[in-house]
Amino acid sequence: MRFLLLSLVLLVGAPATAASQVQDAERRILEHVRDTLQPGERLLLSALVERFEAPDEQRALGRLNDVFFRMPLFIAEFEGREGRLPTLSEITGQFSLYGEEGADIVLRIMESDPRVPKFLVRDSDGNLVSIDEDMIRADDRFAVAVDRSLTGWEGRTLPEVAGERLLGGDATLAGLMDDATLVYVWFTNCPPCVQIAPVLQALHQDLGGQGLTVVGLNADRVLKLPYTDADRAAHQEKGGVTFENLHLTEEDRAELGNVNIFPTLFLAGRDGTIVRHFVNFQERETLEPAIRELLP
Repeated sequence: MRFLLLSLVLLVGAPATAASQVQDAERRILEHVRDTLQPGERLLLSALVERFEAPDEQRALGRLNDVFFRMPLFIAEFEGREGRLPTLSEITGQFSLYGEEGADIVLRIMESDPRVPKFLVRDSDGNLVSIDEDMIRADDRFAVAVDRSLTGWEGRTLPEVAGERLLGGDATLAGLMDDATLVYVWFTNCPPCVQIAPVLQALHQDLGGQGLTVVGLNADRVLKLPYTDADRAAHQEKGGVTFENLHLTEEDRAELGNVNIFPTLFLAGRDGTIVRHFVNFQERETLEPAIRELLP
């Protein structure tokens, strides 16, 4: 069973299109919950569905439901890999929330929903202090996903990813691989993705002729983010990106461990065996030595 987490998306520079309509719908939903939800009160999805019936509101509710399901997984995986809990600012960026206030509201909703395991503790400023990963694992909705997220990837084989190119046409990951392949999973306007895109582009330019292939997998669709092709193109142009990018599918995301932290990167050799797994922003000085070990 999956539950509803209410958040607010504010997409930087989005045009007044269907995407911005969904943003406005999310704002209306969040403001309604902010004004009416009392601590400990159960939030019924059916009541919100009945209240917010317009198509853009229904789309917003669908995306927010996915955000709710991902939140415990993100927090658990972030602590497991970074050795600390995410800040409100980092939660904001990972879930395209409108700001730290939005992240705080999201967490308050989780704390007040009696159906959600009481897996987190926060301080008076709203910052995460501790989480109970065992409580998350004990919940059937999250146990398998947490195990897949935190299981080491080194030595495993990249799945047979296939999808639609961002610029049109289809491609397979196997058809793009070289001596070293760096698979980059991202979504549009994710702050650490914006930060790392120029780093990956520089590696693509400098090492592409030596046997490196960089392949991006865009997760906008599977995350139900209301970005358009124009938004994605603007994001790519901002980072100067020219390396290959495909749309991530639900099936491929599952095969990649239900990626919960963006960006996530998988570095594999020519035979597809993963040799390194990175999450969040990485400096070139971290990525390049690992890549060069695979080059002839």
